[in-house]
Amino acid sequence: MTSIDAAGDFRLGDRTVRRLGYGAMQLAGPGVFGPPKDRDAAHAVLREAVASGVNHIDTSDFYGPHVTNQIIREALHPYPDDLTIVTKVGATRGADASWNSALGPDDLRSAVHDNLRNLSVDALDVVNLRVGGLQGPSSGSIAGPLTTLAELQRQGLIRQIGLSNVTSTQLAEARAIAEIVCIQNYYNVAHRADDAFIDELNGQGIAFVPFFPLGGFAPLQSAALSQAAVALGATPMQVALAWLLRRSPNILLIPGTSSLDHLRENLAAANLALPGDIVARLDDIGVQSRSA
Repeated sequence: MTSIDAAGDFRLGDRTVRRLGYGAMQLAGPGVFGPPKDRDAAHAVLREAVASGVNHIDTSDFYGPHVTNQIIREALHPYPDDLTIVTKVGATRGADASWNSALGPDDLRSAVHDNLRNLSVDALDVVNLRVGGLQGPSSGSIAGPLTTLAELQRQGLIRQIGLSNVTSTQLAEARAIAEIVCIQNYYNVAHRADDAFIDELNGQGIAFVPFFPLGGFAPLQSAALSQAAVALGATPMQVALAWLLRRSPNILLIPGTSSLDHLRENLAAANLALPGDIVARLDDIGVQSRSA
């Protein structure tokens, strides 16, 4: 069993989490819809993640829907005292597996209660308000839905609030309404639109949690990444994760998998050292991507 480096911690609001966590999205069925083929295997992945030192799990009740949170409860409840479960609201799934925005007050209240029930907790550690689409933020005010979450926080149902798919302008608006502990946006070694935003957040002590850190449903493809992996005796995905951990101290990773082997590979990335010349070549991937 691979154990992650316990020294790689970050203060997420009033919680301390290790920088390499676990994203539970892939525990649901194909397309993040319906149950998995092997529920016992999903339980095993979660249990090994926690046994290996992971204390930050990312989820949502619209994964499945409901399925992923139920699997987390089945595998891990009662939860370890140091485990932080971060969920998100702001979307629902259609009967056709579509992803639909759900930012109205009733939608958000229902989503919070669904998460509470399926995770079997009295309060949610962190709730991210999902605003934009999968590939990036949309413009406009987020005051309405965030005010609803702030009300639920005052009621004791939410401990801390984060945002997903937002801009720096939207964060500034949000911080006038509630304390924000994390931002979850699309970012990886090849997709670097949030470079300046990450640095801004680091200065404010706010975590940045890249979703699709390994490219999403289509894994990252890069000759530089592959060459670095060969040179280091690692996999390209391990190198991509190690680059993110090096990129900024406020980056928290949540790579997802339904495979024990892939889980072990991902966790081992915490201990992968990247020489300066390889970091420079990896940095160039993002430059080339932006100029393409």
